[in-house]
Order: sequence, then structure tokens, then C-alpha cells
Amino acid sequence: MTKYERAIYEIVTFSREHLTASEVYKRLKSTMPKIAQATVYNNLNKLVEAGLIRKISIEGMPDRYDAVYKHDHLVCNQCGKLTDVSFADISSSLKKQIGQNFLFYDLKVYYVCPDCRKKRGDQ
Repeated sequence: MTKYERAIYEIVTFSREHLTASEVYKRLKSTMPKIAQATVYNNLNKLVEAGLIRKISIEGMPDRYDAVYKHDHLVCNQCGKLTDVSFADISSSLKKQIGQNFLFYDLKVYYVCPDCRKKRGDQ
């Protein structure tokens, strides 16, 4: 692993946030001021392809990056806030329904977060 890959891997893996490439770049720039934004994008892609981090894509929003461990996400349909959540594993149910093994699943549950509900006056 190159020094850039390692630094990016650590930023994404140890962050409690779901960072965009720009946010990773800004964090890395503070310790590696000569790094180019393209280097960050290229290394994020390498780490995703290697299965060391995961990319979370939500329509209309920039991709975000996350640590690789079994968890799912709640996505606010209003503001796009992404929250980690752990639902019961559905692997065996999926395997039974499709009749074969699969690589992985990425569960995103869309809802309206408490902050957005409060803003629009919902309970």
C-alpha cells in the first residue's frame, strides 16, 4: 500500500462520518500539502476496487466513502444525511429467494430524519 493509499484508508476507516472525496482531500491536504485532488480520487477508486473501503452512491449527491464492516444505512430523503444502522443480516433470506450465492448486498433505507421532520413541523 502506498503512503497515499494508507493515509486515505485511515481517514475513511477511522472517520465517524461518510466523507466525500473533497472532504478526504481537505483532511489529507493538512498533513500532505503537495497532494493533488486527482491522487485522492485515484486512490479512493483503488481502495474501493480492492474491497478495503466502500463507496456509497445516492442519486443527486456526491459519492461518499465508508469503512468496510457489516452495517447498513439510513438515508434522509430530504437532506441526504447518512446514518449507520445495523439491521439483522438478510443474507440467508436473499440466498433462498434468488436460489444462489451472491457477492454482497448494500441496504439503504430512505426516510425523513428527525431534524427534517422537525423543520417541516412533523412529529
